[in-house]
Amino acid sequence: MPLSVALGQTGSTEGAGGALARLCEPWAHAYASSKMLATVVTFGHVASLLMAGGLAVTTDRATLRTLRLAAVERGRHLANLSGVHRLVLGGIALSFVTGVLLFASDVEAFVGSRIFWLKMLMIALLLGNGIAMNRAERTLRGDAAESAPAWTHLRRTALVSIALWYVITLAGVALVNVA
Repeated sequence: MPLSVALGQTGSTEGAGGALARLCEPWAHAYASSKMLATVVTFGHVASLLMAGGLAVTTDRATLRTLRLAAVERGRHLANLSGVHRLVLGGIALSFVTGVLLFASDVEAFVGSRIFWLKMLMIALLLGNGIAMNRAERTLRGDAAESAPAWTHLRRTALVSIALWYVITLAGVALVNVA
């Protein structure tokens, strides 16, 4: 099976994709020629996703457990969330940089890949969900009563976050194994 079919490519990479591939040729050559460089970039990508996703899923699970507790306990958890979110965003930022480097290493393979674009869509949804989660947290800092509707919103965004992290991981594995 040709690589383009295996990757779910939809058509030619000429045009913008071909021009981008030519622009990235020096990096693609360096990446392909150096096992050390490929290892460092891939490790940076996987490690940053492990850190960000691991912290996020763990914190999301803690959020779901905390919602069963009294308002005082919820308030303690709420106070910890912003610190964790800074670390998660740092991991996402590093994964973005390394993801761009991975993309540039084989533009033609990724530009036409449905799996790649599905992963990008899921990442965009994850970031949007993070914004919604942050909004719920801000609302709760003003009104953290047990009956506040923002607790339900926070629960929903934690569930969506967990699901998206796993779908993004699946898409990343599919990209590696299909290629």
